[in-house]
Amino acid sequence: MRTQVAIVGAGPAGLLLGQLLYRHGIDNVIVERRSADYVLGRIRAGVLEQGMVELLHQAGVGARVDAEGIPHDGFEMALGERRVRVDLAALTGGKRVTVYGQTEVTRDLMAARREAGLTTLYEAEEVALHGIESESPHLECRYNGEWMRLECDYIAGCDGFHGVSRQSIPATKLTTFERDYPFGWLGLLADTPPVHHELIYARHERGFALCSMRSAERSRYYLQVPAGERVEAWSDDRFWDELSRRIPREVAAQLVTGPSLEKSIAPLHSFVAEPMQHGRLFLAGDAAHIVPPTGAKGLNLAASDVSVLHRLFAAIYHQGRTDLIPRYSPTCLRRVWKAERFSWWMTRHLHDFGQPLDFDERVRQAEFDYSLGSHAGLTTIAENYVGLPYETLE
Repeated sequence: MRTQVAIVGAGPAGLLLGQLLYRHGIDNVIVERRSADYVLGRIRAGVLEQGMVELLHQAGVGARVDAEGIPHDGFEMALGERRVRVDLAALTGGKRVTVYGQTEVTRDLMAARREAGLTTLYEAEEVALHGIESESPHLECRYNGEWMRLECDYIAGCDGFHGVSRQSIPATKLTTFERDYPFGWLGLLADTPPVHHELIYARHERGFALCSMRSAERSRYYLQVPAGERVEAWSDDRFWDELSRRIPREVAAQLVTGPSLEKSIAPLHSFVAEPMQHGRLFLAGDAAHIVPPTGAKGLNLAASDVSVLHRLFAAIYHQGRTDLIPRYSPTCLRRVWKAERFSWWMTRHLHDFGQPLDFDERVRQAEFDYSLGSHAGLTTIAENYVGLPYETLE
């Protein structure tokens, strides 16, 4: 089998890239080690930057996010009983975010790919990348019990942190930066109305909490828990009781509880691999970088990578601009590191690190208090939250 661009990974990054390439008239095949049902069943992010919504429209899959997504013009920060609203629209000239689950983004992209008759090889085993430093790279995998070879011009690695793509780059060619955090997020999904019409990020002496949503009838809540905590230790009742303690009393009074649809614990991790391109292999999304979920940047960063990569491939195939290839990694990394900084900042100021009340801790508290009480500080938070402008290759 032969294609122009082979895409490894059928998550939202790979599917979005495939759809945009299709609209550029560039042939592509996606290879995914999991089943379609497994990919669709993953519970992930739900806050889309305005730039990502616009990119979904460019890909021709914006109708449902417009119809069913929930636009948010602001969100709240809670410090104990104190509540501060970050007015995104007022602070950024009318920009906003949209609450629309990653599962729904994936569903829309899968449907568009099926409708276009594009090839996706699900449950491909033992995927291996070859010849990425040559002019004729290819993939090999076991598909439907038989070995197959997929020849291509370029490979896009959109297969996540644990995927084969980044691992195919020689270790001597990569520099990695990472930070682990001493806690994780325990998430609960329930068919209950959200406690508030906007997201609430709560800092409390017992630990961080987030009140979020997926729709007007489905809520998503998170609690900071120690690293290594087991989800089995948390009954629904224990979760709801602890959440009520960490959010302001007037908010807790409005909380509607119910049986969980899903509970899971996600560790918090920051990671960046440089460069994001080697030979004819390009990394995008979690294959190249991970951010803590505090700033809602993971899925959105994948989209910004794809925004650069699809335009690069269009320039290569339609204008012969192979000279732009070396610009891919530095272009993406400029925005990646700004998002890493914001996610780190939000994580640092909203979570309990168990630190003694020393000079550094007092300075951290003072910095956060200043940011929430300053128009300039709130503007910085708002500009980063709605999403910084996408970087361009030229």
